[in-house]
Amino acid sequence: MTDQSTADDTLASGSHAMPGPVAVIDVGTSSIRLAIAEILSDGRIRNLENLSQGVSLGKDTFTRGEIEKGTIEECVRVLRAYRQKLDEYRISSPENLRVVATSAVREAANRLAFIDRLYVATGFSVEPIDEAEVHRITYRSVQRMLSAEPELTDSPAVIVEVGGGNTEVLVVEHGDVAFAYSYRLGSLRLRQSLQLLRAPQAKVREIMQLETHRVLGGLRQYGATNRPVELVTLGGDIRFAARELQPDWDPTTLARISGDDLAKFADRILGMTEDQLVRKYHLPFSEAETLGPALLAYRELVQILGVKHVLVASANLRDGIIREMAEGGIFAKDFRDQIVRSAVEIGRKYAFDEQHARHVAELSRKLFRELQDEHGLDARDELLLYLAAHLYEIGGYVSNTSMHKHSMYLILNSDLFGLSANDKLLVALIARYHRRASPKPTHQGFNTLDRDRRVAVLKLAAILRIAIALDASRSQRVNNIQCQRSGTRLVILVPNMDDLSVEQLALRQARIMFEEVYGLSVLLRTTERPELRGQSAQL
Repeated sequence: MTDQSTADDTLASGSHAMPGPVAVIDVGTSSIRLAIAEILSDGRIRNLENLSQGVSLGKDTFTRGEIEKGTIEECVRVLRAYRQKLDEYRISSPENLRVVATSAVREAANRLAFIDRLYVATGFSVEPIDEAEVHRITYRSVQRMLSAEPELTDSPAVIVEVGGGNTEVLVVEHGDVAFAYSYRLGSLRLRQSLQLLRAPQAKVREIMQLETHRVLGGLRQYGATNRPVELVTLGGDIRFAARELQPDWDPTTLARISGDDLAKFADRILGMTEDQLVRKYHLPFSEAETLGPALLAYRELVQILGVKHVLVASANLRDGIIREMAEGGIFAKDFRDQIVRSAVEIGRKYAFDEQHARHVAELSRKLFRELQDEHGLDARDELLLYLAAHLYEIGGYVSNTSMHKHSMYLILNSDLFGLSANDKLLVALIARYHRRASPKPTHQGFNTLDRDRRVAVLKLAAILRIAIALDASRSQRVNNIQCQRSGTRLVILVPNMDDLSVEQLALRQARIMFEEVYGLSVLLRTTERPELRGQSAQL
């Protein structure tokens, strides 16, 4: 065990796909899409092939609440065809393939039966990704385009994708995500709702406009400032509009459409039936159904934000996932920084002791790395510990009585950007067990975890308790540490400290859980200062 703190000041990197072909299958509201790309040896990505096949998932879920048997079997047929295509590219490893599903599957009452049927029939393990993951992936898909545009680094950027089920919104300021939310307003969801209401055709457009303003009107605050705001849009419907309005658009750059041109084009589309759209533009019927409502939503956003033009990005969910696969998931440094910034903002909201929290997080990280051979956990676990160390005391904002439980509640109900619901639960549990009793099978949240995740929480919470004890004085005076194992004892060495009595006293209580989990007693010792070592030799 060696002290790595001076050698590497970043979180450990995660595993990622090796150079070669990779694929993403997106089981969406109105279609199943396959993207195949090649990760080059220098990390660049080359697109190889894209396929899309319409399905009725959204129609089923948004009207009946569950996916019909016929739709399930149609999805099976599509995925079997995609399996053959993947075999041609020799893509089979889990590291090189992700199959994800969004709101239509996530909200279906029979989603587990749907996922199981697809697995039995095709061997694909479908992951329903939650809103937080969608936001993370959306940001990753447009991150490079945003950084390449100077105007988007100086002005707030409102990034919007009107999907079939939801509208995803990210607000980015100076490269940092300031706001992320998923609104239950989607082109297909909206159209299906209107059909259920049997709204007269003459009133459909007016109702869609009112509903868009009702749901998205809160974004007006970002346009009502002295600073200019940029509206960056994603999604197949707005890309279609960009290609029609700017036939020479280079998809590697952001297209710029004036608000007036978008309004006129949206009016033209809304004045046509789905059959007319299919014939005129050679669109699949599933895309013709959603085009009008989606463009109307984008048009209304122009008014809500008070912008004069719209920027259109060619990126999509599949691009973001492939980017994550190439860069090592959520472990690319710039994205880890986004997640940590989000945690710090939550801490500030609840008036945490920021200096102490940051220091405990650093000590937790150092202990995690020093104890790598003991816990055997990976970089994702390190990040979860690092976040929990920042947030373990925010429950004090509610009350110091049962602070650990309040911290867990606040973490679970905060928008911790970039983490899935499962990962956020782990952060909350690690923070919850920073003091008091060890986890019990009856504890809410803990009792839902599988064995591996339960053990990970135990190991990480035990490390957090030690880190907190090392800054018991809240003076940040313990910095460099080194761990040495001697039989059944773990000795934590702190160089150049005259007195560690405060920390040793705190450690007496904190080490109990660590000793239960790791089977090692913990001792805290100081090492002599070099100048004193010389004096001792003279004596």
